[in-house]
Amino acid sequence: MNVIFLIVIIGMTIVSYFLMKWIYGRFPHPILVPVFTTTIVLVCLLLVTNTSYTTYMSGAKWINELLGPAIVAFAIPLYDYRETLKKNALTIFVSVLVGSIVGIISGIILGISTHVNKEFIFSLAPKSVTTPIAMEISEMVGGTPALAAVYVVIAGISGAMFGPFLMRVFKIKHSISKGIGFGTAAHAIGTSRALENSEAEGAFSSIAMTVSAIITSFLCPIILSFFF
Repeated sequence: MNVIFLIVIIGMTIVSYFLMKWIYGRFPHPILVPVFTTTIVLVCLLLVTNTSYTTYMSGAKWINELLGPAIVAFAIPLYDYRETLKKNALTIFVSVLVGSIVGIISGIILGISTHVNKEFIFSLAPKSVTTPIAMEISEMVGGTPALAAVYVVIAGISGAMFGPFLMRVFKIKHSISKGIGFGTAAHAIGTSRALENSEAEGAFSSIAMTVSAIITSFLCPIILSFFF
């Protein structure tokens, strides 16, 4: 029974994703980004079948375990574009530094302007880095890791959905600029979206995601101390 349940959960998740990816391929609208639509489909299925998230994850955890290797795989385009990365190292660092600071401060200001308590703000501040690091930062500064994880997912999905539109509006066309934008603002989900555009864009997004995580780990507690 456990094996059957495992197959059903994994199969349901994979089929939902590929179906949503096919729909996105036919109708490439920002609201139809597979990560977002698959999440909606799975939530609806869990509600209809009255299945708890804990029960779902008992089967889907094996898919979740692949997140680590998937992120490590981002190193492949990094290696391919290593010379370009070296030539633009200063530009990348300064851009990610500014983006990381904006990401932290925007979260704090959003929290203050909506009058939420400090716990929410401390969880929201590291929203633009990958989930494990955001959870660690949140716990370190007094936030709630679970909330931080939710904010990270929201930031990633919204970045993947609306990032291409905003780049067209502001006429950002260079692969370095676009990659840095995705990686800094939308971490791994943004990097996955960048890879859809080109391998070069994915490479710069990957390095931006990594550098952003390091910078945010150092700066987030310091910036929060200025506000609270």
